[in-house]
Amino acid sequence: MAGSTAAPGPLVAVLDYGAANMVSIGQALVAAGARVVVAEDAAALRGVDAVVVPGVGAAVPAMAHMSDRGLAEPLRDWVRAGRPCLGICLGYQILFERSAEGDEGDADTLGLLAGRTVGLADAPTLPHIGWNTVELARPHPLFDGIPDGSHFYFVHSFAPAPEDERVVVARTTHGRPFVSAVASGSLYGLQFHPEKSAEVGQRLLVNFLRLVAEATATGGGTARTEEVA
Repeated sequence: MAGSTAAPGPLVAVLDYGAANMVSIGQALVAAGARVVVAEDAAALRGVDAVVVPGVGAAVPAMAHMSDRGLAEPLRDWVRAGRPCLGICLGYQILFERSAEGDEGDADTLGLLAGRTVGLADAPTLPHIGWNTVELARPHPLFDGIPDGSHFYFVHSFAPAPEDERVVVARTTHGRPFVSAVASGSLYGLQFHPEKSAEVGQRLLVNFLRLVAEATATGGGTARTEEVA
């Protein structure tokens, strides 16, 4: 219709907690149709539709920066309220309870999902860098239109080991299989980098934004996804 304008895309806050890779994920989200703000403190989360926790780095300094900036508890509250959140790479790992990256071998992380981040077992190379296949454990709307076994880009030496098999969406093999994607309600986690994964990565971000829009339309956070009891 002449004179009509498209509805604005979801407003997504990309958490800045001192981890790397802020620019590329922001650009990829904009290309997928989002409006993006950088959240350096809790005030920046007001009025947004979703939160993305990116990151390349290590769990202990990441958690320290997040606590120093007053982001840890607001992020926990956000997720526990059923609002959409996507963790990528380090941002995925710190969604779990603990991480073996700590100097003592067991550092506390956000505790939003049951399980522990551990080193990749029997890996032929460390870190695991480059393209690898992602094999679906079950269908999920985050992967709509993405063929099973598609290649995504990885950079990591650790990966979460969820305690609850029901959250597992996909696995990848580098040495032994590890969990490369999870979903619980409107909380999603990816060990790979969609922003570095060409067309399939961009499609995944488009799917994420669609889920965000659906959750916003229903006034909450579980559109087309299932809660894990």
